[in-house]
Amino acid sequence: MSERIHPVILCGGAGTRLWPASRDALPKQFLKLVGERSTFQETCLRVGDRSLFEQPVVVANRDYRFLVREQLEEIGVDAEIVLEPARHDSAPAAAAATSLIASRERTALVLILAADHVVAEPDNFVAACRRAAAAARAGYIVTFGIEPDHPATGYGYIRPGEPLAGAEGARAVAAFVEKPDVATAARYIKDAYLWNSGNFLFRADVFLDEYRAFAPTSADAAARAFEKATRDLGFVLLDPEAFDATEKQSIDYAVMEKTKHTAVLPVTFGWSDLGDWNAVWALSPHDREGNATRGHVVIVDAKSNLVLSGSKIAALIGVDNLVVVVDDDAVLIAARERSEELRDVVKRLREEGRPEADLHRRVHRPWGSFQTVDEGERFKVKRIVVKPGGRLSLQRHRKRAEHWVVVKGTARITIGKDVRDLKENESIYVPLSADHRLENPDSEPLEIIEVQTGSYLGEDDIIRIEDDYRRRPEE
Repeated sequence: MSERIHPVILCGGAGTRLWPASRDALPKQFLKLVGERSTFQETCLRVGDRSLFEQPVVVANRDYRFLVREQLEEIGVDAEIVLEPARHDSAPAAAAATSLIASRERTALVLILAADHVVAEPDNFVAACRRAAAAARAGYIVTFGIEPDHPATGYGYIRPGEPLAGAEGARAVAAFVEKPDVATAARYIKDAYLWNSGNFLFRADVFLDEYRAFAPTSADAAARAFEKATRDLGFVLLDPEAFDATEKQSIDYAVMEKTKHTAVLPVTFGWSDLGDWNAVWALSPHDREGNATRGHVVIVDAKSNLVLSGSKIAALIGVDNLVVVVDDDAVLIAARERSEELRDVVKRLREEGRPEADLHRRVHRPWGSFQTVDEGERFKVKRIVVKPGGRLSLQRHRKRAEHWVVVKGTARITIGKDVRDLKENESIYVPLSADHRLENPDSEPLEIIEVQTGSYLGEDDIIRIEDDYRRRPEE
């Protein structure tokens, strides 16, 4: 058996407790909230020591496939990307990825990591993986138990049992405990309970056998989803019909709370699940008054606030302990200690049919991005950015025409059989129903202003004729 560990990075979370920065179309694991890289990127780099870790396997929703690849390219990391056709929680995703690894080495060591966690002490994390590997090789499914530094109510807890022979530092799991109230959490800390990090290390064969023992239908479906998987554009596409037959369950519920092979390794490596804005505040640098800020922020006589703003100025006077997040289309103002209640806000927005619940005004595409600047009854204005070498699909619209103005870079434009390059300050008209394409032939980003006019301006009014990325019309 190989001595190296196979990391599996799960990218499925939506992060609604960090709205409006984190939304379903661009969730928190891909945002740069507490540093210059996203937590997904930091997680990939954390398992970069090839003397200990194999190349990672990343499991992501199909909608995030190009974003995952782009963020990997930014940090120079290669990974095998497995795409879920639907979100069925962590157990089916982990089982499908583990099946892939087991197809090459059935007793391989597999490390399951969440893409949206923060680890402030990566060297201690690597050392913890080395210790956990001994218990995993002995047949235990090891969970990393975080030694608490405060009575948190947002985490599940683990009551550790007796030390395990032949597994350095690891202990049996006496009980998994749900999220407590403050008084109970304080008692748990006194009694040496651990936070449940939701990260695991195990032998592939042990996990798959235990999953099949407790959830045979779901385990078989996850195995079939991998066995019938296809490859396209370098991605591994799990079979949709087979994956749909898996049950939506977490690893904890499906396996860990039932198996007799559980072990917990007490660790300290500066861990946080970045579960709410209060956690972002705690992990951010503060000024002398305890304020953490990013962007255009002015603070007068205010303490212990978290303020994030982009293009707009955010000014606070005489207020304490607030979260203020200013986005292009939404503003959040909340008491820091109540930021976990954001799920209720997002739920209400969805019930009202508000697109701001899940979509940003700036929409990412594999070729770049677009942002709606203004819109009315029969018009919409967008700012479009095309990455160097990127190109949109060859397409036509049934209900709208478009006007393009180049504001930066060079645009190569196809309309029908006519292909031409436009420079800055030049423009062109794309008639209704004309086959057309926009691409960037240069090494610098291309920016254009697009004015749409017509009876219907929805994103689904696209007939794709050729597409480098093989997308659906709405993508």
